[in-house]
Amino acid sequence: MDLGKISRMKEQKNKSLIEVHIAVLFFGLAGLFGKLILLPSLVIVFGRVVFASLFLGSILLLKKQSIRLEKGKDYCYFIILGFILALHWVTFFLAIQMSTVAIGLLMFSTFPVFVTFIEPVFFKYKICMKDIVIAVITFFGVSFVMPEFKFESSITQGALWGILSGFTFAILSILNKKYVGKYNSIVISFYQDLVATLLLLPLILVLKPIFQTKDVIFIAVLGIVFTGIAHTLFINGLKNVKAQTASIIASLEPVYGILATAIIIGEIPSLREIVGGIIILATTSYATFKTK
Repeated sequence: MDLGKISRMKEQKNKSLIEVHIAVLFFGLAGLFGKLILLPSLVIVFGRVVFASLFLGSILLLKKQSIRLEKGKDYCYFIILGFILALHWVTFFLAIQMSTVAIGLLMFSTFPVFVTFIEPVFFKYKICMKDIVIAVITFFGVSFVMPEFKFESSITQGALWGILSGFTFAILSILNKKYVGKYNSIVISFYQDLVATLLLLPLILVLKPIFQTKDVIFIAVLGIVFTGIAHTLFINGLKNVKAQTASIIASLEPVYGILATAIIIGEIPSLREIVGGIIILATTSYATFKTK
């Protein structure tokens, strides 16, 4: 093979690896906005999907790509996906606001375990003993992260919201598999963000939130940079990066998020959270690689 061609391939692969790392870093930093924006999680998510759908819609318009779906039932399916996405992000920010960024991110990181249990239901195959062992070890790690099990505690409530966030993301990931080969990923994301916007709009009209200039700027950055651009970078990176490699990098999302939070707002995880986080990330990473 031509040495020049090999060199160009290596450059493209390195560029793609950087794109995936930046995307995962952005995904991890998104949780930080739950602390920076002093608004209800539902309002934050509404702003996020508004700006994300506008950005992704602009990308599709510039690329002159059609957003028309092939079948009428696909529109109904995307409405369901948009609802689950909205629920996932609302519970995610609730987890962070009621506890800490570290706890919110680590509880969300349990989603691969939910995937291993939900996938057999959708694709009709048996759950093996390894999956049960993984689940037990993961939730042993969860018990480390949660300092107490009192339901009146905001930390406990935040952790439970985080687990629900992971559960809803697992469902979203599995349902997305049906269309990921049929439609462009940006088209799928655009529809999900747009549907989430339309579903949340009536609730926002009832809440009538008061936005400060700082809040609008943060929400715009969250929606455009840490959602729209991050998703676009991740998709571009997958062109030259193996799915398994991308999964390994994606497991760094809570690590990036926790480190950034410690540096920016000084929220340092406790020793229990670090130990529990290592257990959770180790077992969920194994579950992800096994699935791949």
